[in-house]
Amino acid sequence: MNDYLSSFLILIFAFFIGVSLYFVIRILLKRTLNISLLQNLSIKLDLLERPFLLLLPMLSIMIIFPLLSFPANIKVFISRLVDIALIISLCWMLLKIIQIIRNVVLSRHNIEIKDNIHVRTLHTQIQLLTNIISIIIIILTIALILLSFPEAKQVGITILASAGIIGVILGLTAQKTLGNLIAGIQIAISQPIRIDDVVVVENEWGRIEEITLTYVVVRIWDLRRLIVPIAYFVEKPFQNWTHRSDQLMGTVFFYVDYSLPVNELRNELTAILNKSKFWDKRVNDLSVTNLTEKTVELRAVVSAADSSTLWNLRCEVREKLWLFLQKNFIDNFPRVRIEMKPDNVNTQGSKLTSV
Repeated sequence: MNDYLSSFLILIFAFFIGVSLYFVIRILLKRTLNISLLQNLSIKLDLLERPFLLLLPMLSIMIIFPLLSFPANIKVFISRLVDIALIISLCWMLLKIIQIIRNVVLSRHNIEIKDNIHVRTLHTQIQLLTNIISIIIIILTIALILLSFPEAKQVGITILASAGIIGVILGLTAQKTLGNLIAGIQIAISQPIRIDDVVVVENEWGRIEEITLTYVVVRIWDLRRLIVPIAYFVEKPFQNWTHRSDQLMGTVFFYVDYSLPVNELRNELTAILNKSKFWDKRVNDLSVTNLTEKTVELRAVVSAADSSTLWNLRCEVREKLWLFLQKNFIDNFPRVRIEMKPDNVNTQGSKLTSV
């Protein structure tokens, strides 16, 4: 009993030694990194605090383990428990290290800048690759934990014996999940979409906010979120307005009377664009695109640096051209003409003919 009590006290002592060692290392690192140039590194290393808090006590217990005098079954239980805790802490630490590396790399490439296609490509690739690596680490961790139990080998033999049936069942139930995973890897390589791309999906305009291995989050213009399976972007057509460049062209349509002098409106469009802060000075065109029995269709084509600016430019052009027509050509809006002609049959009356 004295040996068991001593072993228990040694076990507790080793655990607290590990915890104390964690706090000592933490204080030393905080003081060492308390320099202006290293403050950002100190903030990033804070992510490793909890994994270390689990790792160091387990290492202390593993070092003093030969000194314990517990019965064999208790020693086996403690040994497995420590092994599992070590595996989990190492997995946790690796995941945090990957997160730190990802945050450091992404923080050096600001996605808010103009002409950020390269930056968006980098953000997309890093996020998808880190997700894939994290899943692989978690799977390996689960496998190592199972291998620490001898009983798991017998379970493995049983699973292998029925692998045919289980494989068919898993293949049927996980078909879409596996398809999404493969689509995620394909998107990481081929890049049909990137973080912050402007897309039109299911008739909704928005930006790609998040890309995971199974789904994509599209932030709609009114701040709603559209959750789309990632396989959608491989299997179905969609619009990507920023795939090669952020620059876009947009149209504004007007319907006027045949009597309107088009050159006057064309000159006014040029004057509006020259004063506009939204125009990128690339495209300025006003064309007659259709003639009907009642109206003339005019199409103004303008360009801007990105989709949001283009929307503001189109609204500005539409409003100012409308005000210009209202002020100067109020009589040239679409109208229906009625002409009075005498009736050849009945001289007592007249007939109305619309033109």
